[in-house]
Amino acid sequence: DVDGTLAKSMNKATPEMIKTLAELRKKYKIGFVGGSDLKKQTFQLGDNILNMFDYCFPQNGLIAFKDGKKIDEQSFKKYLGDKKLCRLVNFLLKNLSEIELPVKRGTFVEHRAAMLNCSPIGRNCTQEEREAFAKYDEKHGIRKALVAKCEKEFAELGLRFVIGGQISFDIFPEGWDKTYCLKYLTEYDTVHFFGDKTFKGGNDHEIYNSKRTIGHAVTSFNDTL
Repeated sequence: DVDGTLAKSMNKATPEMIKTLAELRKKYKIGFVGGSDLKKQTFQLGDNILNMFDYCFPQNGLIAFKDGKKIDEQSFKKYLGDKKLCRLVNFLLKNLSEIELPVKRGTFVEHRAAMLNCSPIGRNCTQEEREAFAKYDEKHGIRKALVAKCEKEFAELGLRFVIGGQISFDIFPEGWDKTYCLKYLTEYDTVHFFGDKTFKGGNDHEIYNSKRTIGHAVTSFNDTL
């Protein structure tokens, strides 16, 4: 995992973490999997990201890289179709408009190649506002409540609504969680996974509990080190 595991959410990884990953790669094959797109992960892990890891799995592995080359890509828009996608976006925006928060910023629904990302506060918030929302959400369960509404409204579509990071949740088809990336790792008998959102409803839960992995729950990037 990236956010909260290799780096503080939406922050750059520390030089110590980068050095540790380089040393680890001398002995083992390493990779990352995260819900964000490659652009955000590049900001966090460095411009050389595709050459730092043997495997890179942005957007839960729905876009997959091996040895620096793209090997696969899926499309949430094609999977769902525009009619159902519009219904989903309209529902999100309507419910977001009814949520009372101390502050709201911009980019509440972000379209990614393999998923939608929904943020009640808006992804344009500052780091300080991000931290404040995370504490507010922990106390008031803003994301959990909206996820519950979505699960009820769209039960027939076979979608997952999964909390990740500090300010948002991801929306993708059943089976498109982080376990999706394991299809590219069949040559390995043992796969270790480190993640911070391993609780039920968190975006690390499925892969952490997969029979294909040995899961390690961490509380921060310092804990990972």
